[in-house]
Amino acid sequence: MPRIKEPVTVESIRATHRARAREIRARLAEFSEVWRQSSDARLWEELVFCIFTAGASARMGLRSIEAIRPLLARGTHEELAGALTSVHRYPRARSGYVVVTRDFLRQDCGMRLRERLENFTDPLERRDWLARERGIKGLGYKEASHFLRNVGFRGYAILDKHVLRSLAELGRIDSPQPPTTRARYLAAEERLREFASDTGINFDELDLVLWSMKTGEILK
Repeated sequence: MPRIKEPVTVESIRATHRARAREIRARLAEFSEVWRQSSDARLWEELVFCIFTAGASARMGLRSIEAIRPLLARGTHEELAGALTSVHRYPRARSGYVVVTRDFLRQDCGMRLRERLENFTDPLERRDWLARERGIKGLGYKEASHFLRNVGFRGYAILDKHVLRSLAELGRIDSPQPPTTRARYLAAEERLREFASDTGINFDELDLVLWSMKTGEILK
C-alpha cells in the first residue's frame, strides 16, 4: 500500500485499518511469538536492533543487525565498529552503546533478559528501567517502547516522527517534535490512547496503522 502524503484524517485512518488489519494483527502476533519462543540471545538481538534504529531507520537497523550478528555475544568495540562501517550512520557510537549495555546486563542479570523483564509488575517501571538506567545506552522512551513491542509486550506507543506527525495533523498534540522528557512522552502517549478509544481502533494496532500510512510499510 502506498504511503499517504496528505495529512491524515479519521476517515483515512479507519480505511487503512480496515485494509491492513489482517497484516497488522499478523505482525503483532509475530512479536508475541518472539516472547513465547525466543532465547535470551534473541531478546538481546532485538534490544541491539532498537539501539541501531535510534536516530536512524528500521531498515538501517535491520542491515546493521545482519552485519554484526556473529559479534553480538563477544565482539569488541573495534570489531563491531568495523562491521558497521558503511552500514550504519554512526558505527563507532552505536557499537560503543552495544558494548557498554552488554557489560551492564552481564553484571545486572547475567544477560537473562527474559527473567529481568518478567520481574517488573508495573509496565511503566519496565520501560523506565530500559529508558533511564545509565548502564543501558542508546534507548530513550521511543526505542524502549519499540523493543518491548517487538518482543511481545503490549500497551506501549512508539512515538517516532511518523506517529507524532499524524497526531499533530489530527490536532491531538500541539507539535510533532519528539518529546524530550518522560512526562511529555507519557502525555503524548495518552493522547494516542485517547484517540484509539475515540476511533474504536486497538491501541497497538493504531500505532502500526499510523506508521504504515506515512511509510507505506509495516516493518518491525
